Amino acid sequence: MRKAAHVLSLLLHPVWMPTLALLIAFRIDPHLTFAFSPQGQRVILGMVFIMTALFPAASMLMLWRSGLVSELAMPLRKERLMPFLLTLIYFGMAYYLLRRTPNSPATLSIFLGIILALAADLLLTLRWKVSIHMTGMGGLVGIVLGLMLVHGARTPLFPLLLLLAGALGTARLLVSDHTPAQVYTGAAIGFAATFGCIVLGILY
Repeated sequence: MRKAAHVLSLLLHPVWMPTLALLIAFRIDPHLTFAFSPQGQRVILGMVFIMTALFPAASMLMLWRSGLVSELAMPLRKERLMPFLLTLIYFGMAYYLLRRTPNSPATLSIFLGIILALAADLLLTLRWKVSIHMTGMGGLVGIVLGLMLVHGARTPLFPLLLLLAGALGTARLLVSDHTPAQVYTGAAIGFAATFGCIVLGILY
């Protein structure tokens, strides 16, 4: 059971979530991709992957190798502050690049919601530990539901995402020292930030 929980935590790691979220959004909502060819979509996804997955992962490895972080899993709350801050900077850079291309307002709302969720996690981490895994998963659920409500997007993935969210929450309780409150709070932050930005049309 614990091995399966570790595998699920790795597969649904927060660094993959922005790329996965945009990939799913592009597939289920044609409003987001009308200005791009398939090749253009791949360029956008590649840029997001580099900025939000490769850069944070490389920074985490460097912090670990330098001794500033004791473990890659970051079990200690105080050790999370620097990686979260660096990741927030990378996400901000990705958002700036997205605004420089003819992306749909909904795409910008999605990414701004992701940034706001990470910023909320960073602020909470000053005093409390929150599940960043569940923030990512909650954000993905919020994105899909938001696009379904605003643009009428339809996908059979939504029930699966809810099941995965429940499974991931259970996995984090099994393989980490998170409490149920930290798991629920992480999910609520991710969902509220992305769903709210999409439904309210917040994109700055």
